[in-house]
Amino acid sequence: MTALAYSLVTPTRDEADNLVRLAESVTSQSVMPRSWIIVDNGSTDPTPALIGELEAKCSWIHGATSPPTAHPEPGAPIVQALHTGLAQLGRYDDVVVKLDADVSFAHDYFERLLQAFEADPALGIAGGECLELDDGEWRAVHVTSSHVRGAVRAYRRACLDTVLPLVEGLGWDTVDELQASVHGWHVAVVPGLHFRHHRALGARDRFPWSRAVRQGRAAHYLGYRFWYLAARSIFRARRSPTAFGMLWGYAGSAIVRRPVHPDAAVRAELRRRQALVALPTRVREAFGRQSLSSR
Repeated sequence: MTALAYSLVTPTRDEADNLVRLAESVTSQSVMPRSWIIVDNGSTDPTPALIGELEAKCSWIHGATSPPTAHPEPGAPIVQALHTGLAQLGRYDDVVVKLDADVSFAHDYFERLLQAFEADPALGIAGGECLELDDGEWRAVHVTSSHVRGAVRAYRRACLDTVLPLVEGLGWDTVDELQASVHGWHVAVVPGLHFRHHRALGARDRFPWSRAVRQGRAAHYLGYRFWYLAARSIFRARRSPTAFGMLWGYAGSAIVRRPVHPDAAVRAELRRRQALVALPTRVREAFGRQSLSSR
């Protein structure tokens, strides 16, 4: 068991089917959350009614609403809903988890996650390895070192206070990790801990080229090295040529001199990770050949 307490915040929009499965995972945990805030940000399906049913069943589940914003920056509605949920939490949680509706996990997921926080007092952001369905099998989705998927992202409360408010836009889940690292916190995927992601990243996006362009703009904002983004685009283009939209978005942002992240230390940390000396490690991670325990 663990002495740490945790709470969950779930941003939702038209997630009725997913929310039923998620509730089954949450309510079967070996260590239960102190509270679970489910924030609706503009659903047109039965999601609000389902949230009400969950509230009636469990006293520690609470619904909230984050009004939709006209013409929001991509990624902003999720972060705005997360901020709404965080505002409803007290100051009693050791760990706060941003939890997407389209995931599921084993009954001991959060117990093992909390044990990782107990074992490393400097661990600021953590999560499990993401599995997605590929040709009928659940396979790991490989990420670069020290990146925790935003779908199930746990923050030590002291670290969360350091990185708030989160950037309301695409790339928020990179900025907070960089900020955490700059302030001396560890960011890690817990070895052997997994969750299932039932909707592939970007699956809701009907315009993959536009998404890639937005990712390129986010890369410019973060201070990416151009050669690194080019290599990333080529690697992703093996599956879809729309990945080259990242270069278009980056170049367009550079030409019109869009603003970059105001914290030079954050930009420097990202560029340090993208240095040529680190390239062999990044390549191994991209192909799944870098073990999580070695990160």
